[in-house]
Amino acid sequence: MDLSHIVLLVAAGLAAGMVNAIAGGGSLITFPSLIAVGLPSVDANVSNSVAVFPGYVSSVAGSRADLAGQGRRLRAIVPTSLAGAVLGCLLLLGTPARAFEVVVPFLVLGAAAILFFQDRLKGLVGHAHGEKRAALHAVVFVGAIYGGYFGAALGVMYVAALALVLDETLNRINALKNVLSACVGLVTVVVFAIFAPVHWGAVLAIAPATIVGGYAGAHVARRLPARVLKALIVTFGTVVGLILMWRAFR
Repeated sequence: MDLSHIVLLVAAGLAAGMVNAIAGGGSLITFPSLIAVGLPSVDANVSNSVAVFPGYVSSVAGSRADLAGQGRRLRAIVPTSLAGAVLGCLLLLGTPARAFEVVVPFLVLGAAAILFFQDRLKGLVGHAHGEKRAALHAVVFVGAIYGGYFGAALGVMYVAALALVLDETLNRINALKNVLSACVGLVTVVVFAIFAPVHWGAVLAIAPATIVGGYAGAHVARRLPARVLKALIVTFGTVVGLILMWRAFR
């Protein structure tokens, strides 16, 4: 990587950290940025998964108050999350790179669509009555598989899905989502660090920037209209997805 690549990745990390703090979907910035500096799609994906992990950990620390009283629930679903993440990682590493290149445009477009409908999906909070344990484990497991395989907008997906099966406030669901995302992130760090082509230079450029960006984003969130930023990210993600689709099927 040259200096321009490092600057681009640091900027992407800062932006992604801010976006995750405000609206979610920051990987829609870092993933294509890694591709832009020349990494193949699978290498970019695994490097991105490792790079964003510190941001997940900091989000858990910031939401500890809303985790109060959820210890038993977490002890039940964290193993499910870890198992799903392992399966997702194995799917990524065990399938041809061509398969990932074909699937990933649809995942990016799907993540952008879910981010676009985020508010409507969050509106489902309160429609759940009681805790559906089997459904909760299913949601956690499927989300973790997705997170281990790709992971962009995993947090948005988790918030929307958990709202369907838990009778909790949005803040408590968001805190739960942070823990689950961190669990998935931990698995991807361990598995990809050992078995995958992680570009550690890119990780070192992005990871600290996501922490700084996340801290700044928490303050910017009070001033910047989330709707405006979300519209920009959805547009960006849609364009990236269409470009990746063109590259995959040309």
